[in-house]
Amino acid sequence: MIYMDNAATSFPKPPEVIAAVTAALAAPASPGRSSHAASLAAARIIHKARKNLAQLFGLANNIHLALGTNITWALNQALSGLDFKAGDHIISSSLEHNSVARPLNRLVTEKGLLWETAPTDGQGLTTPDDFKKMLRPSTRLVVLNHASNVTGALIPAQAIKAVIGEVPLLLDTAQTAGVFDLADAGQWVDLLAFTGHKGLLGPTGTGGLWVGSNLTLRPLIVGGTGSASKNLTAPNFLPDSLEAGTPNTHGLAGLAAATEILLKKGVKNIHRHEMNLTSIFLDGLTQIPGATIWGPLNLANRLAVVAVTLRGWSSSDLSAALEKKAGILTRAGLQCAPLTHRTMGTLKTGGVTRFSFGLFNTAKEIDIALKTLDQLAQTKH
Repeated sequence: MIYMDNAATSFPKPPEVIAAVTAALAAPASPGRSSHAASLAAARIIHKARKNLAQLFGLANNIHLALGTNITWALNQALSGLDFKAGDHIISSSLEHNSVARPLNRLVTEKGLLWETAPTDGQGLTTPDDFKKMLRPSTRLVVLNHASNVTGALIPAQAIKAVIGEVPLLLDTAQTAGVFDLADAGQWVDLLAFTGHKGLLGPTGTGGLWVGSNLTLRPLIVGGTGSASKNLTAPNFLPDSLEAGTPNTHGLAGLAAATEILLKKGVKNIHRHEMNLTSIFLDGLTQIPGATIWGPLNLANRLAVVAVTLRGWSSSDLSAALEKKAGILTRAGLQCAPLTHRTMGTLKTGGVTRFSFGLFNTAKEIDIALKTLDQLAQTKH
């Protein structure tokens, strides 16, 4: 097997992550629910995960970092938790995943919000000026998919924040956390959503949301937190206000171990490795007849996520042929991002075949993928 679907979930998980999950599953404890030694040990695991994540994202106040099940929860918590009123205006990129697009669509339908998407060029790139021109007195939020999960195109998020001023910025880091340096994000992001199982190398079922000190969110769900238990109202302080219910301790143990690895390796080094592989792949694709690359060719404007179509092949058939012929695992179709495909013009043609590289991919695997694509390009289908 040659795994090239890291934009869906990273693989393989490091041995340290698997060991941490296994050890946590064997422990008889629930953090914050008891004062015995096992419960306190579980609480320390949660603290370690929170501390490591805060270091990766440059967050001065890690108690404002709420841990949850995934980035979809985090994005819904952010969008549902803000005090929007009818007529409020929201701007997003045109590259949003359905984890943003569907909650925004619901807010439009149920609350009468106005939602606009910023224009992009033929490579899926946008500029800060595009967002500045769209600002209104009623603009209450800007939402950005930091990098497209389809094409890898990077959004200049920090520069966009500079031009939107005091308008809060919600950053979706599903594709950038762990593979793109975000060590200063706490200085310019107002809401940062992340998932644990992609570039952060952790287990599925982990993620979270950082809330800037200038914002207050209404909890998406309420229930037990282990604090302020005598009250019938949820705690009004972070992170407890957004962390109702028993946490995924074993998943977060794995995430704590994974983030420890990232801090030791250095995100910049991981990024350099992935972009070296992407450079080799992009160069090779340009030599394959009938192959089309969707997204930026300039490495400075992208991540290690590459969308490809091959003349004569549907995306699903190409993905299946890659697996059958060489054991190469990719993602075909629309990648849960119809807005992106509408922008690119691939919505009605069945989408693309997506290759996404990670820490454990090698140049040899890239070479095999290119040779296999070249063979398929010359095959009648």
